[in-house]
Amino acid sequence: MADRFFLFYFVFSHAADTITQTQPLSDSEGTTLVSKDGGFVLGFFSPGDSTNRYLGIWYGNIPIKTVVWVANRRNPITDSSGVLMVNSSGSLVLLKQNSTVAWLANSTKQAGNSKVQLLDSGNLVLREENEENPENYLWQSFDYPSDTWLPGMKIGWDLRTRLERRLTSWKSPDDPSPGEMSWGIELGEYPEIVMKKGSDKFFRSGPWNGRVFSGIPELRATPVYDFSFVSNKDEVYFMFHMIKTSLISRAVMNQTQYERYIWVDGNWERYLNFPKDNCDNYNFCGAYGNCIIGESPVCQCVKGFKPKSPDTWNPNEWSKGCIRSTQLSCQDKDKIGFDKFFGYKLPDTTNSWVNLSMNLEECRVKCMNNCTCMAYSNTDIRDGGSGCAMWFGDLIDIRQIALPGQDANSLHQDVYIRMPASGKGKNGEQCDDTFFSLATIATATNNFSSNKKLGTLTDGQEIAVKRLSQSSGQGLNEFKAEVTLIAKLQHHNLVRLLGYCIEGQEIMLIYEYMPYGSLDFFIFDQTRARILGWSMRFDIICGIARGLLYLHEDSRLRIIHRDLKASNILLDSKMNPKIFDFGIARIFGGDQTEGNTNRVAGTYGYMAPEYAIDGLFSVKSDVFSFGILLMEILSGKKNRGSFHPSDGLNLVQHAWKLWKEDKPLDLIDTCLEDSCILLEIVRCLHISFLCLQQHPEDRPNMSFVVMTLRGERKKLPSSRKNQSSSTNEITITLLEAR
Repeated sequence: MADRFFLFYFVFSHAADTITQTQPLSDSEGTTLVSKDGGFVLGFFSPGDSTNRYLGIWYGNIPIKTVVWVANRRNPITDSSGVLMVNSSGSLVLLKQNSTVAWLANSTKQAGNSKVQLLDSGNLVLREENEENPENYLWQSFDYPSDTWLPGMKIGWDLRTRLERRLTSWKSPDDPSPGEMSWGIELGEYPEIVMKKGSDKFFRSGPWNGRVFSGIPELRATPVYDFSFVSNKDEVYFMFHMIKTSLISRAVMNQTQYERYIWVDGNWERYLNFPKDNCDNYNFCGAYGNCIIGESPVCQCVKGFKPKSPDTWNPNEWSKGCIRSTQLSCQDKDKIGFDKFFGYKLPDTTNSWVNLSMNLEECRVKCMNNCTCMAYSNTDIRDGGSGCAMWFGDLIDIRQIALPGQDANSLHQDVYIRMPASGKGKNGEQCDDTFFSLATIATATNNFSSNKKLGTLTDGQEIAVKRLSQSSGQGLNEFKAEVTLIAKLQHHNLVRLLGYCIEGQEIMLIYEYMPYGSLDFFIFDQTRARILGWSMRFDIICGIARGLLYLHEDSRLRIIHRDLKASNILLDSKMNPKIFDFGIARIFGGDQTEGNTNRVAGTYGYMAPEYAIDGLFSVKSDVFSFGILLMEILSGKKNRGSFHPSDGLNLVQHAWKLWKEDKPLDLIDTCLEDSCILLEIVRCLHISFLCLQQHPEDRPNMSFVVMTLRGERKKLPSSRKNQSSSTNEITITLLEAR
């Protein structure tokens, strides 16, 4: 919803920041209070098209007058008779028509020689004449927020007085009376922020884990502002402060959602909002349902659970949730264990229990000994983890969280869910992947007629089995690397690992079935290539870019694929691309950005020059491979072993020659002539050239590529001048793109 602001006209006959018993504030005289730094103004206003008058605070140093607090929200004044004054008893009161109270600042403290002051923070305070300590204020507007959260304002509870500070929306842009949407901290064993629509939960942040709220890692400290969460016997509150005090930022609970704004170049720019998608809607997938944006279906049962109503498991019935595939026995503890899940928003904490002094092992034991305990976790992830949180009854409002790549290590939080003990390791825990017995896979695949076999599990799930042998090029180490990587990855453009099998000499991976096979099956065949029109190819390009961006920046760890090529892009039933085969991928943690190896593995023709020659690899190595793949999708020709008959140049060299001759469309697959969009074609070719620069530092990162493909960057940079271009397809160097 559009932000709310108003334009006002006032005669500023009074510009002090305080009023006393002898200096009231009058609407009819147009008087106002202005904070010492001029940042905030207190005065009377009429919102939108309304003629009602309200006492409010707005920004004083920007041209768009944006109201941040309203005193008489529930009791508007219908004329200009409003007067704000400190009465004879030292209380702050708003009168209308000389004697009727329109609003009163309730204070439990005895007032004496008091005055009202508008602080530079935007906080309106009633205090004794010489009292500067905020703890001794008689009353302050920050304790009674309207719809706006300002720096230094606490959202939460004063447990000593039971005062709740909660944002509440306006009813409409013309009516600042309390609307049905609110944003505040829900008290309980494990406090969390809850947005309500009336009395019903609408959105939930997940509990605070010492660094972030588990369900909204975006709401965290930045170079612009920082956050603090305090929970003790006296108070529970959340607050933010501006680090760059020259910037203006505020958060608003409007009629539909929570939004955070920053003042940039003469306008309010929104840069954060909740709910941001369906998965943010409270309990969208029901009990034990995991909501995963970008997946199909968006609601999936947590491993070990199945839809409660399989026949009606669809967008109209997600909220029915899931039930256990295997019922638990409370009597036999040897048959009970816990599965560890990573990257989840922690379940609703309504039925939870917390002990801050326990460690994780003590927490596990306590949960194990209580049949009604369904999950446990640390309460604080800092310094290796501490504290114990336990959940009782059904686990609801779970979603998969895409943690920011740079901060994933410091933000992630594991949760352990009660499961049957079959297949568990020590302490009843196991990794996220699922173990399949050899007998199960043999039955599903009709006894393995080939090394890569399709099959169907007993629950109807179609699978593809990647069968390895002890003597194969990819041995046990590569297999373990692939399992470790893929089992932790959740993205629409990555092939999903369903499980694994190791028995005797057999080593297998079980994947979701991709009915249309690999991309090379289509683009390098003149007949099948016609199936992929330009619109479909562009969607495939964007999907691959998003998947690679997830690996490089948005997954738990930075992952370098090292073998990105057309045959490692699989297509699902809707022709969505999914990156496959992580057997030689490398994991980077912390601040690591590059590595090297004496054993160069991958596919010549796709390798970056620094990797093929010197064994150096980084995210920019994958970017180079993406550039080759992009050019192959555009042209329908292979880079390796493809030489143009007229000039003897390989694909990349020939493409550059055509680019310089202003003939980019001559490169494009002929079957695209009737469907191509010239602007998108040229943009993709330009991106390809940028990705294929000789020096890694000259190549863009994948976030740049994704934004450019979306058209969010209108002007693209030029690449460097051509140095050389060898035909051995190892040291390909590219030139200046326009």
